[in-house]
Amino acid sequence: MTKHPMMKVLALSLGVASGSAMAENLMEKANGMFEPIPKYPPVIDGNELTQPKVELGKMLFFEPRLSSSHLISCNTCHNVGLGGDDELPTSIGHGWQKGPRNSPTVFNAVFNAAQFWDGRAADLAEQAKGPVQAGVEMSSSPDRVVSTLKSMPEYIERFKSAFPGQDDPVSFDNMAIAIEAYEATLITPEAPFDQYLRGNADALNDKEKEGLALFMDRGCAACHSGVNLGGQNYYPFGLVTRPGAEILPEGDKGRFAVTETASDEYVFRASPLRNIELTAPYFHSGAVWSLEEAVAVMGTAQLGTELEDDEVKSIVAFLKTLTGNVPEVTYPMLPPSTAKTPKPVDMVP
Repeated sequence: MTKHPMMKVLALSLGVASGSAMAENLMEKANGMFEPIPKYPPVIDGNELTQPKVELGKMLFFEPRLSSSHLISCNTCHNVGLGGDDELPTSIGHGWQKGPRNSPTVFNAVFNAAQFWDGRAADLAEQAKGPVQAGVEMSSSPDRVVSTLKSMPEYIERFKSAFPGQDDPVSFDNMAIAIEAYEATLITPEAPFDQYLRGNADALNDKEKEGLALFMDRGCAACHSGVNLGGQNYYPFGLVTRPGAEILPEGDKGRFAVTETASDEYVFRASPLRNIELTAPYFHSGAVWSLEEAVAVMGTAQLGTELEDDEVKSIVAFLKTLTGNVPEVTYPMLPPSTAKTPKPVDMVP
């Protein structure tokens, strides 16, 4: 039986209308779960992002003399040229010691509810103090840091400009506040997914949209939502099936070390997924180098399902749309040491 031409047109119109409705529903559903990265740094309560403060924070972020060895800076483990981390399973610190966990990216960290895998730092300023003092990282102390900074006239002047009106602006707290101000500028807006959330349906191709739908429908977005697609709440690693010790080391019980609550054993902050294709290896143990493998592991461990190969590929295709515009960073010129600057401590034990 031959269809009437008008019937063909009607069928085609209905198909287009149905596809259009599905596309609108997908975008609407995505906007209910996620938010685009803003184009400008967010306002930080109690820390105004003035130009002198941000410039000082940038210098301190790259300043290796905050470490006792004069070798390790914030950028060593959070390298802005390598996706905001160091591309190591776990970072190397003072005395060539291996740290216990994989280094999280500094990009978009300002959007996390708390810092570190176990959330032990409430904000970036508090986080900045930790590695400086940790024996396995920069192995310094507040007094040594202040002595170092006060030994260089340029830093004294820059602290005065960044913290006007303070009697003694060169302090350990102000060091951390300045670093926080700089790190708040390390955001990566305008990822294809951000453009999609803002209404550009063509920003994602069909496979990426399929991956987005799977990401939401299979339950990934239950932990990885919001502006950073994670970084907000804490969940057991191995909610359904606990991974092996090669991925989930038995000695690291996660948030339990902070709360000492039995229910927090092997609980970690959900990893932010922004720029995830740039931040291998994955998980707090840094044990998985392939994004495809990481997605498959999360399927069995957290969702209790074996994702099909095509599903994994589609989800990975979507995750790659989370890569935004990485800020162009020029290395700052740091002031020269003086006779009063504390001498470096030998890295070799």
